[in-house]
Amino acid sequence: MSRARRRSAPPPPHRSVLAGFLSLLGELLITLGLVLGLFVAYSLWWTNVLADRQASARGDEVRQRWQTPAPAASTPDRPGALDTQDGIGFLHVPAMKNGEVLVKTGTDPEVLNDGVAGYYTEPVKSALPWDDKGNFALAAHRDGHGAKFHNIDKVKNGDAIVFETKDTWYVYKVFADLRQTSKYNVDVINPVPKESGRTAPGRFITLTTCTPVYTSKYRYVVWGELVRTEKVDAKRTPPAELR
Repeated sequence: MSRARRRSAPPPPHRSVLAGFLSLLGELLITLGLVLGLFVAYSLWWTNVLADRQASARGDEVRQRWQTPAPAASTPDRPGALDTQDGIGFLHVPAMKNGEVLVKTGTDPEVLNDGVAGYYTEPVKSALPWDDKGNFALAAHRDGHGAKFHNIDKVKNGDAIVFETKDTWYVYKVFADLRQTSKYNVDVINPVPKESGRTAPGRFITLTTCTPVYTSKYRYVVWGELVRTEKVDAKRTPPAELR
């Protein structure tokens, strides 16, 4: 091409200010999407990993303590009084397919975030399984931090809920659920949870968690009633419901 022809060629077009802004905006949105994706992965996966490790370690400690002879001043007929800080026992709900769940005192985030279930101490105080009457009311996360109650919607009437202490298996049978209620509805954990259909005192268990999944807008509730207890044998043979 001749020098004259090169001189007559038009200059390359300049990008407009709007085009530059849109390009920058697109890059920022992509970056934001990556950050949000990492946050979701952390919240829904990595917190589960950390919580499961923590809960497993605490659970091992509780079982090792159970194998140690109790001090003379302890009360073996009330196993929960021995280690309420580290865990009073293990919850087993076969329908949830979540293995054993360590149960500790309280339902504050710093308790539940360790991948455990906690029993209520407020606004209504939970009974404990060995009490003559009352409602053993528990809460756990449905997503993140172990997500121990993630599959609560799989639990149906007639299913078993088993609570394991140092010396006793407490076997409950599910009889009712409430798939959505206000998170401020504390009546569901009353000693006699009338929304379950029961009107007289008994020995109940209540499982509560957030719903819908990945939100905390409402509460999902499952109720069971004690049907029997079994003494733990030397081999810790589980009841038939867990075999």
